[in-house]
Amino acid sequence: MKREIIAGLDLGTTKVGAVIAERTENQLNIMGFGVAPSDGLNRGLVANIGKTAEAIRKAMDIASNRADMNIKSVNVGVAGEHITSLRHRNYVTISNQDKEITQADIDRLKADVKTIRIPSDRQILHIIPEEFFIDHQGGIENPIGMSGSRLEALNHVVLASIPAIQNIRKSVERAGYTVQNYILQPIASSVSVLDENEQDLGVVLIDIGGGTTDVAIYHDKSIKYTKVIGVAGNQVTNDIRESLGIVTAEAEKLKKEYGYATEESIIKDEDIYIKGVGARGNVKIPITLLTQIIHMRMKELFTIIDNDLRQTKFKNKIKAGIVLTGGGSLLRGTVELAEEVFGLPTRIGVPLELGEGLSNEIESPEFATVAGLIKGIPGSNSSENSASAKIKKHTNNVSLTKLFKKVQEFFDEL
Repeated sequence: MKREIIAGLDLGTTKVGAVIAERTENQLNIMGFGVAPSDGLNRGLVANIGKTAEAIRKAMDIASNRADMNIKSVNVGVAGEHITSLRHRNYVTISNQDKEITQADIDRLKADVKTIRIPSDRQILHIIPEEFFIDHQGGIENPIGMSGSRLEALNHVVLASIPAIQNIRKSVERAGYTVQNYILQPIASSVSVLDENEQDLGVVLIDIGGGTTDVAIYHDKSIKYTKVIGVAGNQVTNDIRESLGIVTAEAEKLKKEYGYATEESIIKDEDIYIKGVGARGNVKIPITLLTQIIHMRMKELFTIIDNDLRQTKFKNKIKAGIVLTGGGSLLRGTVELAEEVFGLPTRIGVPLELGEGLSNEIESPEFATVAGLIKGIPGSNSSENSASAKIKKHTNNVSLTKLFKKVQEFFDEL
């Protein structure tokens, strides 16, 4: 039986996750797992190579020690505002005598895609065929073994900034490793938390991380659309910090311990104490006030995604609903808020079918990406996996200004 050792590295804004697994034809065996705090990245981009390398080294050391083996190369998750995409359709003619389509013909299609003209500061990150056509007949998932004279493919082609990828590579290499594959993070997360039936009926994956929120849409068993949005968990924490006038660590603690995305989800409305800074002493605030701050930003995020679904005309094709994953999905009331905004059934996505070993340690939404990095990407060869990705930075300054004013009035009345 073929045995392969594979490692995944999720470079997040708040943490770096590393996993080492043994993969056979039938199952995975999670052999090592490690997490280290990270402050070397900003919204998916390396902001400090030294700090990023140190976080990688710490996470990989933990995973390697637990697996009791040394790893040289890793699959690295990629996200951030440098990702762009395009849709490309191409074809090749089948020239062999019996007109049977082989893997070599699919490889020729992909090689042809690599010749398209792209900006000089960009490189192709992934190519994933969305649909194949044989002699103009579409809807074909796997053409190998079929007969025809002309093979076409509709492809998602993901482009990444060369400097951004180089900075990731430098960080990984400074930590003592080499990059085996670069994998777009929303694709990795999708692989780990979505099942085949959901991908067939139509599903939206929303991976809420620290610096970015990744969105992926699947329909008819293929990826149709991805996007990275610069509104995520850190933005929620920052809103709490700015509104309540507290330090970031205290804001993050309040969010995790007492935060809700909707007031209806609050189990018990009670007062909580926040630590004062400088001359201002400790202050007591109701949980509902904290919830209003969180609700504003989370509703904004989901509204942005819902508007995109409508503009891309995928909204009426989502029959399996919404799947939330990432650390931000652990915020209480997030499922209820998503169902309210999207009008679709929603669930929390947990990594699936992780096999034996330490799998229970990464069976959490916050590790969806790192779990997907070791599972492999269906419908692709080596690192050439694809999706369409666009990134936008959104704010709702008018609404937030009103909320901040309301918070200030609360403190003025104390």
